[in-house]
Amino acid sequence: MTAPVFIVPGELLAGDPIDLGGQEGRHAATVRRLRAGERVDLTDGRGGVAECVVADVRKDALRLGVLRRYEVPAPEPRLVVVQGLPKGDRGELAVEMMTEAGVDVIVPWAAARCVTRWKGDRADKSLARWRGTAREAGKQSRRFRLPEVTALTETSGVAALLTGAAMAVVLHEEAAEPLSGMRPPDTGDIVVVVGPEGGISEEEIAAFRAAGALPALLGPTVLRTSTAGVAAAAVLQTRTGRW
Repeated sequence: MTAPVFIVPGELLAGDPIDLGGQEGRHAATVRRLRAGERVDLTDGRGGVAECVVADVRKDALRLGVLRRYEVPAPEPRLVVVQGLPKGDRGELAVEMMTEAGVDVIVPWAAARCVTRWKGDRADKSLARWRGTAREAGKQSRRFRLPEVTALTETSGVAALLTGAAMAVVLHEEAAEPLSGMRPPDTGDIVVVVGPEGGISEEEIAAFRAAGALPALLGPTVLRTSTAGVAAAAVLQTRTGRW
């Protein structure tokens, strides 16, 4: 059985022994009920890792002995998915699956045809849920580099991302070229745009083409916006050799 992963501040990784307290410590001691001698991995979510063993269990904390420390390098090329805001809780589902699939950056996009709108307090709460989902999915999938979930981006911001990308793709059911047939770069950013339930408008497609993006087809079926990103990630992870 693989060791559970807990996320801690980077400075805590340098200690030995390490006292794991706070929310992560309470979860380890009272929910996971870890015991002395069991293995635990700590990470700062930015590639730093400390492999540990439980030395002592307290009421809501653990004392850990460090077995070794190491750094997980950033993967190349970097995979960025621009996700049109889905309805309901499908946004969190999309974030969860893309995190498990190894997406490096998730960009919430306020597309023209989005039914969901992030405004005011709702925007802050929705973004916090996406980031919390990415954190928990990263722990579950044993990711030592958590994905970045950016602030909400408008179409102009997406176009700027596409302009600076090593490879820029817009998923579209009417595209002629399959994503699996495209040759990804060895380095730089691969940016993939996933539209909302209502699709991508002609104006958005035109803006993205002008920014250098190519339309790409995932397959013969039309996927939900919440699953298209993870399907695209799986194709690109295989094509780049990251998987």
